[in-house]
Amino acid sequence: MATKQKTLQDAFYETLKDVYYAERQSVRSLKKAAKSAQHEELRQAFETHAEESATQVERLQEIFEIIGKPARGKTCEAMQGLTSEMEEDLEDFGDGPAADAVLAGAAQALEHYEIARYGTLKTWASQLGHADAAKLLDQTLQEEKKTDALLTEIAERINVEGMEADAPAPETAGKTGGKSASGKAA
Repeated sequence: MATKQKTLQDAFYETLKDVYYAERQSVRSLKKAAKSAQHEELRQAFETHAEESATQVERLQEIFEIIGKPARGKTCEAMQGLTSEMEEDLEDFGDGPAADAVLAGAAQALEHYEIARYGTLKTWASQLGHADAAKLLDQTLQEEKKTDALLTEIAERINVEGMEADAPAPETAGKTGGKSASGKAA
């Protein structure tokens, strides 16, 4: 007996279920990250994006309605792996000087996954004639990109602070072989 070949519409629906699950997981992970963040700016970014992600979940529910399918999630192995890594990082780095830098990096991994998924879904929605869905997906895609850019800005500042905490105390010129900090002979 021949099985029905899957279509782009099937791929769109399956990926939509995947990202629906992933986005709901993301809301939980962002709330946990916000509680763990030491820097106020990072904490605020996580809290803001958790709220934004809750709106994105609602937007996905609207897309399910547009295509006439039930809003159901499908376990997203990628998101489970990324959130598991974030939890491991929280345990490994705790309250150390690099904790927020590592946390921001883990959050960006989540964002990059979502950016990839939303970009694909937007393209497929357009190709399938779901213009309203494509518009909603693009709105979410732009929010994800904006959050990624914000996390990059915050991470760059946090990373410098973490490096400064790790930097050894400066030595005197006599102990460095007669060279100044710039490496030129004193």
